[in-house]
Amino acid sequence: MDNSQGSGGMKGGIGGLFGGGEYSNTELAGVPLTGMSPLSPYLNVDPRYLVQDTDEFILPTGANKTRGRFELAFFTIGGSCIIGAAFGAVNGLRVSLKETRDLGWSKPRNVQILNMVTRQGASWANSLGSVALLYSVFGVAIEKARGAEDDINTVAAGTLTGMLFKSSSGLRGVARGGLAGFALSGAYALYSNWDHLKGSSPSPSSRLY
Repeated sequence: MDNSQGSGGMKGGIGGLFGGGEYSNTELAGVPLTGMSPLSPYLNVDPRYLVQDTDEFILPTGANKTRGRFELAFFTIGGSCIIGAAFGAVNGLRVSLKETRDLGWSKPRNVQILNMVTRQGASWANSLGSVALLYSVFGVAIEKARGAEDDINTVAAGTLTGMLFKSSSGLRGVARGGLAGFALSGAYALYSNWDHLKGSSPSPSSRLY
């Protein structure tokens, strides 16, 4: 008898800590395990307030939910340099192994391989980093000039980047560079709006200008 009363008192005390008290099996049977629509018998909180249908962010006053071109410029330039360095290093290793295969594994061959890897890595990192820098500068400048952010800025920035990057090759090089930039930026703009073209709404966080 004392054990049952002690057990009941302990249950009541623990339940009282969470604002509940004791609940019978009949009362607990009406509480669904999924959906969490009614009040919880264990916590004095409506679980509906804990379920969010959309992402909630605390943003500064006047800030947009998506990053602008200026914020993405740092990521674009840095990522392009890293990708260029990695690709150049792999390409330099491939070329150096092919050119020095008659020397055997010796110190002169190792030095030549190391020089080729570092030279190719730096060259590709410089090239892709320069392209990303020009594209970011043109994109930010066009956005500020037009006062709008859309795919026109993307295509215009890509075209101008290709033209300026190949400007040292004459008018024919400028034309080829502009055409290549227009094709690449246009393909990216088409890819970004593919969901919209199919009829479904694209995710704003998936756009990367």
